[in-house]
Amino acid sequence: MGINIYTVSAAIINFIILYFAMRHFLFKPVTNVMEGREKSIADNINKAEKNMKEAEKLKTENENILKQAKEKGKEITELRKQNAEKLYQEIVSEANKEAQSIVGRARIEVDREKEKAQNELKNQVVDLAVMLSAKALEESIDEKQHRKLIEDFLLKVGS
Repeated sequence: MGINIYTVSAAIINFIILYFAMRHFLFKPVTNVMEGREKSIADNINKAEKNMKEAEKLKTENENILKQAKEKGKEITELRKQNAEKLYQEIVSEANKEAQSIVGRARIEVDREKEKAQNELKNQVVDLAVMLSAKALEESIDEKQHRKLIEDFLLKVGS
């Protein structure tokens, strides 16, 4: 068995033709597909990184917004608390003023009632004194003069 040059050269030529055919029909499309896939993966990675940066940016913004909202909520709560305290103080002050007013009116009313009672008592004493003195004097002076004398006496003694 020997090596036939014709067979070897035909095999080499077939191999070269097969190589170029495969290179043209298989290697280039596969390489193009691989490059396309590689480019697609790189684009996806870039998009993912971009999205991740955007998400981090949005997360930071949202955290800042949330922090500001919490601070604003605390400010509003504190303001409402201060307003409630003011309102409480105003209500208490108004209630104290009203209570003082009621007490003042009650004192005035008590003083009026006391004065009225004193006047009634004076009138009763005058009437009693007139009756006693009328019996004692047996009506030697008239009642009006006698009443005037007693009232003058009570004013001097009572006041």
